Amino acid sequence: MTPETLSEAPPADPPVGQPAHIGEYKVVRKLGEGATSEVFLCRDEFHSRDVAVKRVRPSALRDPVDGRYYSRFFAAEASLVGRLHHPHVVQLYDAVEGPDEPYLVMEYVEGTTLRPFCRADQLLPLELIVEIGFKCAMALGYVFRQGLIHRDIKPANILAVTSAGQITDVKLTDFGSVLHLQADTTQVHRVGSLAYMSPEQIDGAPLSAQSDMYALAAVLYHLITGHPPVEAQSQGEMIQQVLHGPVVAPSERRQGVSTAVDEVILRALNKAPADRYDHWDDFAHALAGLIASREVPRGNLQAVLDSERFSLLRSVDFFRHFDDVELWEVVHQARWQRYGFGHKLMSRGERGRDFHLIAQGAVDVLRDGQRVESLGAGSTVGEMAYLAPSKEPRLRTADVVVTEPVTTISFTPESLRRMSLACRDRFNEAFIAVLVRRLHAAHEALSHPQRIL
Repeated sequence: MTPETLSEAPPADPPVGQPAHIGEYKVVRKLGEGATSEVFLCRDEFHSRDVAVKRVRPSALRDPVDGRYYSRFFAAEASLVGRLHHPHVVQLYDAVEGPDEPYLVMEYVEGTTLRPFCRADQLLPLELIVEIGFKCAMALGYVFRQGLIHRDIKPANILAVTSAGQITDVKLTDFGSVLHLQADTTQVHRVGSLAYMSPEQIDGAPLSAQSDMYALAAVLYHLITGHPPVEAQSQGEMIQQVLHGPVVAPSERRQGVSTAVDEVILRALNKAPADRYDHWDDFAHALAGLIASREVPRGNLQAVLDSERFSLLRSVDFFRHFDDVELWEVVHQARWQRYGFGHKLMSRGERGRDFHLIAQGAVDVLRDGQRVESLGAGSTVGEMAYLAPSKEPRLRTADVVVTEPVTTISFTPESLRRMSLACRDRFNEAFIAVLVRRLHAAHEALSHPQRIL
């Protein structure tokens, strides 16, 4: 086939019923649809990125009974454009509130929802479910601090990011039912999905962070066991079960589930909000504790999990002033390494541009074979590669040898530049504190040399 015949070939028509464009966005294919809207994979040429566009069906808005509710749901989600910035929350880029076909433009997540993994024949490993729960709890804690309650946490509203067929991350989506705690406008109440709704949500009582906690625990229960926490033949019976019925312990429905897992999940499923966790951090840390204490089998996931890394960072003084979003940046950008006793982390005279923060363990700093300093968790080594960057690797001025098995978190100037400005500012503040402490120690050593004998 010649170039001339190629150029003459007409462009392929989109499938029947699929638009070629939605606003300025070129439609690639349909991703899914619901009762009131359709979601398309589109191309944002201006920003050179793929996006997901959710378009509300005109028939839904014209519905004589529910149309006004659908309009409010769209408006609630549209009000969050550009407001939520968390690695486990889908970003909303734009909203077009036209009279005919309003649509939302959001981050495209390649993967699926968690809904398929609620089937008994497709259940995920326990450690992965707990990891998913931890990330969702941290994300919902962030959402709550923005004055929001999601109100519709369910498997279909949690996107699973996949790579090579494996789930690597999760992101919360669909904030159409969100409750703005500080809003002045009238909001729709008693919304959500019945199988995951808290008792107070069904009752129409005031909602709190604990309402979303219940829903997340219900999702985790479904992922663990293949069953929702309550089941019934009719909607009325389901409501009574949610309000008053007992919940079977997860361990009675799946082998290998420990009583510790039962305790964490069932506490968040208590009928009374006051009997659940006091704060999102408490729920997240309880989930992370199941992994740290090996209450869930590691199975195929032998590497350090993100929840373990996040919890470790939170315990290190260097990161004391980093908020959760900034800590997640560190989790994703840093290089995590482990070294045994006697390993030479750095050698005097070698060239290098990376620096390490010691998360666990200890090292000695040696010059001419003599120990000049011992450093433990929270200390940094080789940081001049960042504080005085140059295009050429810098010469190391000392040997750094492991004296207790260490876990280090290493960075290069390039990896730090990939972080947000706010996160880099936190690094600068932390390094200033490190330098001040070192200058003070040097001053004390010079002023009182007998103290170091």
